[in-house]
This record gives sequence, structure tokens and C-alpha cells, in this order.
Amino acid sequence: MKVVSILAGWKQRWPKPVARAVDRVLALVPESVAQRVNPAKYGFAPADVPAPPTVPVATTRLYIAPVNFAAQGFAWARAAELLPDVGAVSMQYRGDPDYGFPSDNAVPVRVFRKSRSWQRAQFAAVAGGFTHVLYEAERPIFGELFDLSPAKEIAALRARGVNVAMVSHGSDLRLPSRHRAIDEWSPFRDSDWGVIPTLEAQALDHRRLLAEIGARVYLSTPDLLLDWPDGHWLPVVVDGSKWWCDEMPLVHARPRVVHAPSSSIVKGSDLIEPAMTRLHDEGVIEYQRARGVAAREMPALYRGADIVLDQFRIGTYGTAAIESMAAGRVVVGHVHDQVRHHVAREFGVEVPVVQATVATLEAAIRRIATEREHYREVAADGVTFARLVHDGRASADALRPFLLSD
Repeated sequence: MKVVSILAGWKQRWPKPVARAVDRVLALVPESVAQRVNPAKYGFAPADVPAPPTVPVATTRLYIAPVNFAAQGFAWARAAELLPDVGAVSMQYRGDPDYGFPSDNAVPVRVFRKSRSWQRAQFAAVAGGFTHVLYEAERPIFGELFDLSPAKEIAALRARGVNVAMVSHGSDLRLPSRHRAIDEWSPFRDSDWGVIPTLEAQALDHRRLLAEIGARVYLSTPDLLLDWPDGHWLPVVVDGSKWWCDEMPLVHARPRVVHAPSSSIVKGSDLIEPAMTRLHDEGVIEYQRARGVAAREMPALYRGADIVLDQFRIGTYGTAAIESMAAGRVVVGHVHDQVRHHVAREFGVEVPVVQATVATLEAAIRRIATEREHYREVAADGVTFARLVHDGRASADALRPFLLSD
């Protein structure tokens, strides 16, 4: 240990060839020792490395990883367990910011990326203990063990007899060039949004990956069927009991309007701000734009609102809209006809999101503020809709062919 520590300190002053030779020596040292000798290289302590996941006691054992966006990996795991003799585990790597979403198997992102011992133990546990793996957002689930390549990971899992499927959360597969061609409010029309070329390249790379591996593809929202027509909708899951509110909406003299964007550009926050500020200043509404709210605080935020503004640029509805519906609030957003028609075909009900664009939002809010009884009925429809489509039963049915087919 002392010799290794001395080498690590001295190598900073040595020529590069000598330093590389020292690195090769240090690479032979057990990771737990190397962490103590050179903690800056790893960024975590031995105590930060979690144990491998506990394998469920069930015939079908599902592992969902690695992002758990909006707690959906965790929620889909619970939905899968509604199926007979199915156990499931959700894994998530945690970084900054971390909104505190629940997860069965959380790991610090530095451990995920840099701990070879964790990566090997995790692969051994998953390949040896689980029958099915659901990849989220086309991302690697074993850190750098397979060179950050999901294709290599999947080949290794399949060699061990593990069945694999993929699930897209949205921006990982949504093609900006396609979206901006169909929606005048598309965020991908913003020429000064510098990440658009990266998102375009990423979506194309992910399309190639999906085509290469040939696995079943799930999509978290119906609009993504335009990006992957052979995909299968896996509805977002929301536990309505955590969001339910006894207080009827639209009882305040000035309706309380809340907007809590996860991404202000994608949600259109800055575009709707002038209209909401104007209505607030006129005394028509009380407007609150919430930022950086922890997951545990979101139910109280929505329960205190009358109206929740979802998103106005993408054309779908997501977790925040469903949570607001479950709380019995009036939800306003921009939802494409393609999404509304798909939901109606699948479930025989309309999506109870009050339609509005950036251009029509102010008029929509004024209408809600005056026609309160009608929009209380819309809010009640939202509670029913959240239960029918998004309480986990429909998601379990969507997962059934992957998990229980022979």
C-alpha cells in the first residue's frame, strides 16, 4: 500500500513513458486500494459502491435500467409485477441534478462509469439472475465494461440467454428534422438552440442501433410512433393515490396556475411567460413558474393549483400532465391530433388535456376562468383517464408479450 501510494505521487513528476508504465502497475492493484491511493481518478470511495441488485423470487425476472426518467423505470417495474409470477428491479445511476426519484438499485454516476468491480459484479448479477432486460433510452447499463456500447452488452446478455427489449423516453429517439416539419411551435426550429445537431445525430445513431439489434421497441408516448412505426406504446405509469386531492379545482377567486417545466425550451416556458404575466398582473389568475422542485414536493405543488400548464412545443402529454390529472387539476397543453387519435383508438376515450398553443393559451385560460363548471368536469375526466390509461394495468398488458410469450 505504501509503495503504491509513493508511485502514485511520484508519477506526476516523471516523463510520460515512465508515468504510463506506472499506470500499468497501478492497474494491477485491487480497485479498493487504488481508490485510497488516487481518489481523484475515481471520484468515489469504496463505501459508495452499492451491492448488486437482489434477484426477485419469480419465474420471470425483469431488470430495467439505467436512467429512470421521471421515475418511470421504477413505475414500469411495479407495473410488470402485476403480471403473474413476474418480479422486477429498476436500476438508476444518479448524478446532478438528482430529483430524488425512487429506484430499487441506485448507483452514483461515478461508480457506474469508473468502478470496474461494480461493473463486473452488476453484469454477473444481471446475466446470471434475470431473464429479461429492458434498456432505457438506448444507453449502456454496465458503465464502461463493454466500452459504453449497448450493442456489445446486448450480445453478451443474449449469449447468456437473457431476453432484451428497448424503451425510448422521447428525446433519445425523436428526430428534430421530422418534428420541426410538422409543428410550427417545434423547439427544433430555434436556430440558436445549439444542441439540435447533437440531438439529430443521437436520434439517427439510436435508429441504427435499434435496427441492428432487432429487439422489441417500446415507446413512452404515442407521438414517438412517428419516429419508430414498428414500436409499441408503453404508457407512463402514475400512482394516483400519491396525487389525489379532495379539494375541487377552480374554487379560488383568481385561479392558481402552475407551470413546472423539466426543460424550459422543450416545454415552451419562455414563450408562454408574457401571456401568463399579463393575466397575473390583470388579476385574472395567480401564476407560479416553479423551478427545481424535488420529486417529493411535486404532489403538494399540484394539489395547490387549479390549472397546470404542461408543454406547448412537442405535441404530446407526459408524466407531469398525468400527475396533474390524477390530482384532479385542469391540464392545459399542446397535444397533436395524432396522439389524441391513437389514445382514442386504444382506449376509447379522449385525452382530457385542454388544447392550447402559445398563440391561443391566453384565450384558453380566460375561458377556463369564466366557464368553471365545465372545466371542473374536464378535471374529473382527467382523474378517470389517469386511472384507466396510466395506473399500470395498461403498461403491464403492453409488457406481457415481451415477458410472458413463449
